[in-house]
Amino acid sequence: MTKNKRNLLWLFLFLIVFINGFEAGGYQASLYTIGQIYDLSVTNMGLFASVELFATMLAPLVLGSWADRTDKIKCILILLGIQGAFSVLIFAGNAQMVFILGIFFLGLTTSALQFISIAALAEAYPISGKRKIGFMTSMYALGALVSPLFVNFYLSRGISWKTLFVALALGSAIAFVGTILNREGSGEISSDAGDEALGTGGFIILGVLLLCVVMCIYVGFENGFAFFVDTLFTDVFKSSSGKFALSLFWAVMIPSRVLVGCFSQHARKILIISVIAIPVTTILISFMNSAGAVLLLCVPLGFACGAVYPSVLATMLKYSGNKKATATAMITVSTGVGGVIFTALTGIMAGFMGVKNALAALAAFFVLSIVAVITLKRADKLCEKEYVK
Repeated sequence: MTKNKRNLLWLFLFLIVFINGFEAGGYQASLYTIGQIYDLSVTNMGLFASVELFATMLAPLVLGSWADRTDKIKCILILLGIQGAFSVLIFAGNAQMVFILGIFFLGLTTSALQFISIAALAEAYPISGKRKIGFMTSMYALGALVSPLFVNFYLSRGISWKTLFVALALGSAIAFVGTILNREGSGEISSDAGDEALGTGGFIILGVLLLCVVMCIYVGFENGFAFFVDTLFTDVFKSSSGKFALSLFWAVMIPSRVLVGCFSQHARKILIISVIAIPVTTILISFMNSAGAVLLLCVPLGFACGAVYPSVLATMLKYSGNKKATATAMITVSTGVGGVIFTALTGIMAGFMGVKNALAALAAFFVLSIVAVITLKRADKLCEKEYVK
């Protein structure tokens, strides 16, 4: 009975990550309407968006070590309570400052819940954790894909823009109750032979930092592409297919991440293939003169992008030791840094050299990712020394 309870924990950890993707995509889809409600200029809308992004970057720095010192399930329950409370606050309040405060804490809690849930999954399921992480990251992509459709559905019917936050509060409550009911139990017990791959040795900071480089560049590229692909289709190709291309880009990430979960034992190989395939495909896009050709290329590009995050997390387990939350937090911070810097850089480069050339230049940074993945062999040697001790 206890074992069955523990085995259901993964379901609610998956739900938490789905809610995070749902919140991110829903807020992005709602931003224009929120700007109209609060009479915001485009600049102020950007500042509204940056409040959550800042909180997303801050959370791992503040809460990473706390999660490793404390029972992770307890941390998750506290954060779910805060997330639900501020979702209700945004729904109930009308003042602009109430919304800003609420969205800051939503950014803080969703970011923390994501990296702590990943760490909790790895600890609770030492045998199947690497496989489950691939499935888990696909839940974020699924949430980000579904939420804009949900937002469009109720806004087009004249329903309040605050409906998103009702849905978030409800999701937080379900995840809270499910986590409480399934927090007890022994879970899986790994064999000694699998300990090295699961990261039960020392914390190899070189390995984690190299993976941070990969994620910084990848998320920077993902944001740069996602924000400017519609501009590419509209301004360069005079096509209205940009939003469909973006949806396609996100949609193919879901099966990609599921497949990485199924073949998690080959995570390093998948990672090196992905960081090579992304710049190659992007450069091909920069040479295309047809909107249809670029639309087709969004499929392999999204598939390669989708594989990066779960591959990084599965590879990270080997280097994280007993500091899985800290390692995941470091990677989460790097994603925030990449998102801010490279998205801004893409806009600046697009102004100087055009969108196609800007995306090609952005893809060139993957040379650093390729070098970082190759250099992981050095981290492997340090890892082997830890196990010899």
